[in-house]
Amino acid sequence: MNPETVIDAVSAVFMVTGALMSLAAAVGLLRFPDLMSRMHAATKPQVLGLFLLLAALGLQMRTWWVWPVLVVAWLFQLLTVPVSAHMVGRAGYRTKHLHPELLSSDELEAVVQQAAGQQAAKHGVDDDEAGR
Repeated sequence: MNPETVIDAVSAVFMVTGALMSLAAAVGLLRFPDLMSRMHAATKPQVLGLFLLLAALGLQMRTWWVWPVLVVAWLFQLLTVPVSAHMVGRAGYRTKHLHPELLSSDELEAVVQQAAGQQAAKHGVDDDEAGR
């Protein structure tokens, strides 16, 4: 079996699998009922799908210099997608865009209540100082 044929077959499998993962992320964004579920659908399969597509691209290019560029592109996605998902999740939680009955545990409630109490205390002090 020719090595070029093997590389083509592996890259074809990577492309199809990566495209299906990205399609699963898109379908999840449209079909899932709440923000938290959609957040997972947008991040988990998308990163793996991108990795597979970049690997297929690197295999098809058949040059060594493209791999560092592809690795850097994937690393930036790997680092930024969880951070953006975290920020979207927290913003959605604070603005009540979630279904509490779908949460198995709510670990953020105590933190949000404490922050709201501190914010209220801060505004109360500012109002007293403004009245003097």
